[in-house]
Amino acid sequence: MKLHKLFAFSAILFCGFIFAANANAQIPNAKEVVAPTAFASMEPAARGGSLQVAVVLKIRPGFHINAREKSEEYLIATDLKIPNVPAGFKVGEVAYPKGELHTFVFTKKQLNVYQDTVVLHLPLTVLATAALGMQHIPMKLRYQACSTEVCLPPVTLDVDAKLNIVASPAAAKPAHAELFPKQ
Repeated sequence: MKLHKLFAFSAILFCGFIFAANANAQIPNAKEVVAPTAFASMEPAARGGSLQVAVVLKIRPGFHINAREKSEEYLIATDLKIPNVPAGFKVGEVAYPKGELHTFVFTKKQLNVYQDTVVLHLPLTVLATAALGMQHIPMKLRYQACSTEVCLPPVTLDVDAKLNIVASPAAAKPAHAELFPKQ
């Protein structure tokens, strides 16, 4: 009889561990909710020229992040920064898209959010003094991701824009036209 009780207790304990593991698997790490990738509008880019960097944010289905223009003071806006601009480059202001207003079960007010895929644009000028060859523009993306049930802690991700810099403007070629609408 004691062996049956021990077996039953072990089975219940095992099922409890399986349930806990599945519950934790449904809530992702905040750093895994957004996958940012940087693309240059020119490949290669020339000294003395200008270009844009598109940072494409792929947001996990079932989650959203607050738009740059936040709906409430307590919300954490999406923010892209270039903390250390490399020598040879001049950086402009990041252009953020408009968010979309959505209602969630945890608030009566509509919130301005990004979902699915969002593209941020960063204008760059390549100075005549920029080093030739592959260059990196290191960026920091800060956001807070939420689902309808839970908000994850705010996180900051590293994003790296790789640019191939050439001396001749004639060698510069447009790239990724789908990410850079004509203005």
